[in-house]
Amino acid sequence: MSFAALALALVAATPLPGAPVVVPPAMLAEASELAVQPLVAGRSDQALVTLERASAADPQDPALLINLGIAYAQAGEDAKARAAFENAAACDEVIELDTADGQTTDSRRLARKALKMLARGEFRPAPARAGQLTLRD
Repeated sequence: MSFAALALALVAATPLPGAPVVVPPAMLAEASELAVQPLVAGRSDQALVTLERASAADPQDPALLINLGIAYAQAGEDAKARAAFENAAACDEVIELDTADGQTTDSRRLARKALKMLARGEFRPAPARAGQLTLRD
């Protein structure tokens, strides 16, 4: 059984354009307002609260696990991120996901891609260059 899920790019939060943020349809309204927006903005601490709660309720949702892994990676918790991505790759249910760049891929392939990105450090924000001004909240 497969279905499409919405995926957004984390352009502002990661140096690699097209890094996926996946929203499971069952959580679309809540996640898009409570978790995805902070995740895209790089505020992983806010996204983690919602994603951890949702993951506790549905620990076998691969799309949710991928988002949770991204939030952990952005927060610098690589071990937890790796575990979330590995759990997503090992889920019995494989779902089709549409990414922001218009491609469709399955959840296992996306989880494996996220593991490679994690190993390369692509979820970490790019370091500020010397003399570059940054805006802080």
